Amino acid sequence: MIIGVTGGIASGKSTVARAFEALGVPWVDADDVAREVVEPGEPALAEISERYAHEQGPGVLNDDGTLNRRALREIVFADPAERRWLESVTHPRIRARLVEHLARLEASGAPYVLLVSPLLFESGQSEMADRCLVIDVPEALQIERTAARDDVDEAQARAIVAAQMPRAERLARADDVLDNGGSEAEMRRRVAELDRRYRELTSQRPKTC
Repeated sequence: MIIGVTGGIASGKSTVARAFEALGVPWVDADDVAREVVEPGEPALAEISERYAHEQGPGVLNDDGTLNRRALREIVFADPAERRWLESVTHPRIRARLVEHLARLEASGAPYVLLVSPLLFESGQSEMADRCLVIDVPEALQIERTAARDDVDEAQARAIVAAQMPRAERLARADDVLDNGGSEAEMRRRVAELDRRYRELTSQRPKTC
């Protein structure tokens, strides 16, 4: 069984995933895979570099040929059309890599696996999951954490949050919700409860040949 895990930026998706991992549940992070597909030598990076080669300034590549994520982020968050173009280049490649990673994890014999993705619903990756778990925190906390973590000002942090799926819509599409606005101990207690539930659901699934 594949559990899709999502939530707004800075909601603590990776922290929750590591809590599941401590209980023996493997996971793949779509953000990690997204970084893989834009590494030097990858076709996606070549397309991105070519599109923004004529931007004023250094473009979107660092001196060593790696992607300047901050420069690209400023472009795509300022222009929805550019964000859609970027997604059209990266999302199919990310999905294909995720399928490969999930197949390896499922073959490990784990009771279930996690697909952690900030764009689980927006990218259609939720179709790959049997259930969807939303990690939820108040928007004000998202903005505070994003500004501190990513070294951006409050206005840019607000823009990043605003560019994502609305919190209410994300919650409406969830099978399960984990409130991650409290203490770590509370989060781990809730993860343990969900783990027991997911193992029970897995045991009830029909066996396949």
